[in-house]
Amino acid sequence: MERNIDKQLKQWQKKEKRKPLVLLGARQIGKTHSLKQFGDDNFKNHFYINFERQKEYQQIFEKDLKPQRIISELEILFNQKIDIKTDLIIFDEIQDCPKAITSLKYFCEEVPKLAICAAGSLLGVNLSQGSFPVGKINSINMYPLSFFEFLQAIGENFLFEYLTEWSNKEDFSEAIHQKTWELWKIYLIVGGLPEAILAYKEYKKNLITALHEVRKCQETLIQTHLADIARHSGKENSMHLERLWSNIPAQLAKEQNGSAPKFKFKGVISNLNSYERMSGTIDWLEAAGLILKVPIVNCGQLPFKAYTEENRFKLFVYDVGILGALSDLNPQLILNYDYGTYKGFYAENFIAQEFSCAEGRRDRLFAWKEGESEVEFLKEVSGEVIPIEVKSGNNTRSRSIQIFQNKYNSSYKVIFRANNFGSNDEKKLNRYPIYMAARFPIDKVNV
Repeated sequence: MERNIDKQLKQWQKKEKRKPLVLLGARQIGKTHSLKQFGDDNFKNHFYINFERQKEYQQIFEKDLKPQRIISELEILFNQKIDIKTDLIIFDEIQDCPKAITSLKYFCEEVPKLAICAAGSLLGVNLSQGSFPVGKINSINMYPLSFFEFLQAIGENFLFEYLTEWSNKEDFSEAIHQKTWELWKIYLIVGGLPEAILAYKEYKKNLITALHEVRKCQETLIQTHLADIARHSGKENSMHLERLWSNIPAQLAKEQNGSAPKFKFKGVISNLNSYERMSGTIDWLEAAGLILKVPIVNCGQLPFKAYTEENRFKLFVYDVGILGALSDLNPQLILNYDYGTYKGFYAENFIAQEFSCAEGRRDRLFAWKEGESEVEFLKEVSGEVIPIEVKSGNNTRSRSIQIFQNKYNSSYKVIFRANNFGSNDEKKLNRYPIYMAARFPIDKVNV
């Protein structure tokens, strides 16, 4: 599968003063495959070590953390010379060897020309606990496959090229819109995890069977996540983490207007009814890559972070396919586009996921709420604040986004929706089909 991350890895490789690279992201999003493919395509040799499966390699780091000695011992174990200028070393599941994490500092300082990449499950949690010196690594956040990546992965190469190269100077075919819309609904079910996509590809001639196999993969992966949580967080913390993560879809069902609500703490975990008492649990899930946290600002001006409050935010699940499995939502309802107020949240979750993937980071997502008015997302575009609303259906009327534009004088506003492209110059409004989120911002639409 071709991934957006491939370009970022090549950019890191070309850096004149690169540091060891740490690839962050949730389990089973394809980190290992991408790093191995990167090694195959761009280096003379790559040397792969999995500290979870090959525990004997952990012993190399027990004596000391001198890079030259470590390299010499790896050469003996691989029975092959490691060329510092042309080869790549991959440390996978590095969280199982904390001293290997620390060693990256010394590789950075003493062998800067050697390319080293590291990845692992819950690595974000381990790094956030201060086990790695600041300033000695480069890092890249990796996400599930975006919708465009999904199209490429399932063989829709002509559609992928059309959508990625589309210019607003030409009409957007209604026939292509309908085909893309149907594939987008399938993406909502399958999501962006490679194992689920492979299951869909294998059985896609029989759609019902394919989606059944996809859901089985997702349910297995959820159990794997829960096992990770139990293993790495302790018994009491693991119960809190599991309950909070599983509660996200339940909270969304309470909102009747179809929009994702501010996360409410009461009733999620017994005796923990405030942000102060739950913040560690939320931070853990975010560091593990299992949730997307979107702060709600109370002012539509820059910088957004100046107008955030710690206890005001929305929570989304990191993958829409996993959201469906956590919600136990029948895939047929999604295909029929008949799942009530959940449609609104699914649409928002998709946009949050697409924006995170496109940006390569989570901390640039913000929502807005002042009084009774609220807008799903705000984006900074060339120093200007653009309000973005997400509509799961064809209705694009929105009082709140107009209030925002009037108050903060945005040059235009955007609504993602089920329909094709459209614009209204008088109202300074651009309408995008929701599946084109990866292309935002697109120049002013005139079709």
